[in-house]
Amino acid sequence: MYRIGPGRKLLPMNPALFLLLLFVGLPLFELYFLIQVGSEFGAIPTIALSVFTAVLGGMLVRLQGITTLMRVRASMERNEVPAVEMLEGALLLVAGFFLLLPGFFTDFVGFLCLIPSVRRAMVLFFLRRSGTMQKPPGPGQSQPHGEGPKVIEGEFRRED
Repeated sequence: MYRIGPGRKLLPMNPALFLLLLFVGLPLFELYFLIQVGSEFGAIPTIALSVFTAVLGGMLVRLQGITTLMRVRASMERNEVPAVEMLEGALLLVAGFFLLLPGFFTDFVGFLCLIPSVRRAMVLFFLRRSGTMQKPPGPGQSQPHGEGPKVIEGEFRRED
């Protein structure tokens, strides 16, 4: 995580501060929002809506999880690495966790992760930022020296 420092530069955020904001700030924000919605619509409809979003989200996560599992299986049968599909599965796990938490903000984030195009964009953004996804060379371009597969030819003989 990053924060904006002097001169509008991005500086790394302390992980302890990030975790504190996540585990203390997010529940307080959710509680405030639940109280506001409860005061507007009443306690019972607010609780019913929270339970409804958890049940609906659980069903959608299960359905999309099975679909993602089938895509992983198909990729592996074609001898391809299902990296994107595996990361999408991880995002589905996060979505399921957020949908089970009581609150409307986490439900919004969870349902956002259930949209396949948004989920795919998040995975591709992560892969590009981490540097693990590289653009393949275009037609007529060769790979830079030292980045292709390294083959060492030779003979060996085992002596016991």
